[in-house]
Amino acid sequence: MSRNRVAATSVLLTAIGFGAIGCGHSAPQATGPTAPGAPSTAAVTKMDAPVGAQPQLAADPAQIGADLVADEQALRDPATPEVALIAAARRQQAAYRAIGRHPEWDPIIRPLVPESLIATYDRNVDARRQLTAMSPVRDTLPAWRIVPPAAADQLLGYYREAEAATGVGWNYLAAINLVETRFGSIAGVSTAGAQGPMQFMPDTWAAYGKGGDVTAPREAIMAAGRYLAESGFANDPGRAIFAYNHANEYVRAVSDYAAIMADDPGSFAGYYRWDVYYYTTAGDVLLPIGYDEPVRIPVADYLATHPQ
Repeated sequence: MSRNRVAATSVLLTAIGFGAIGCGHSAPQATGPTAPGAPSTAAVTKMDAPVGAQPQLAADPAQIGADLVADEQALRDPATPEVALIAAARRQQAAYRAIGRHPEWDPIIRPLVPESLIATYDRNVDARRQLTAMSPVRDTLPAWRIVPPAAADQLLGYYREAEAATGVGWNYLAAINLVETRFGSIAGVSTAGAQGPMQFMPDTWAAYGKGGDVTAPREAIMAAGRYLAESGFANDPGRAIFAYNHANEYVRAVSDYAAIMADDPGSFAGYYRWDVYYYTTAGDVLLPIGYDEPVRIPVADYLATHPQ
C-alpha cells in the first residue's frame, strides 16, 4: 500500500471534534443488527437545551466524575427514555472532553469509577487526549455545514456489510467514522481536500471507491473496508489504521473507541448522540445541526451571537 493516506489532513486534524463531510445523498435502508439502545431514523434531534448550548458540567472535578458515572450507567440502562439518553450522551461527551484537558483530575475522578466501567473510562480519556494532541488550536471556526448523520441502524448495517465483505471489524469502521466526521455530520472538505464521511483523498477514492459517490455513507464505508483490508488489517490492525491516517495518536484514538465498541456494542448508541465540537482559543465551541458557514469566521464573532 502506498503512503498516500486516505485522510491526509482530515476534518479531524482541523477540528479535534467530531463531524461529517456532508452526505448529500439519501442512502437506502440497510438491514443489519442494531446495537442495544441505538436510536432509529426518527432520533435526529440533538439538543436537550437551546440550540448551540453546551451541557453544563459541575465546577468540582469529583462531581464531574460522579455525574459521568451516572450518565454511563443511564446509557446502559434499557429503561432510560430517549430524551434522557440524549442528555446523558451529551454530558458524557462534554465530561470526557473536560477530563481529557485536565490530567491533574485523574487521581480525583478515576477512583470514583466502578470496576465495570474503568476500561471504558480509561479508553475514552486516552482517545480524547490523543486527538487533542493532533491539532493546533484555532481562533476561527470552519467553513462547514452541520447536518444530521445517517440513521444509526443504517450505519450499523453498512459497517456489518463492510465487515462481511472485507474482514475489517465493524467497530473499527465505526470508530474511524466517529473520529473523522462524527458519523457524517459535517458537510465540508478538509484543508487537504479529503471528502466524504470517511474522509477520502481524491486519488485514494479513485482507487477504492469503485466509481461510487464519496459522500454516500454506504459507499464510503465499503471503500474504507477495502482500503484497510488491502493495508493489512487482518495481520496488523494498527498498521492498517496508520496507513489510513499517518499519526500514532490517530491509531491509538481509533483503537480505543473500537475496543470500547467491541466490549460493549451498545456504546455506539451513545457516540451516535454526541455533538460536533471545535476546539478554539476560546475553548470548546459546539457547532449544532444547522450551523452553516461558507467561509471561516472568527470564533469571537460566532460567540457574540451564539453563547455556549
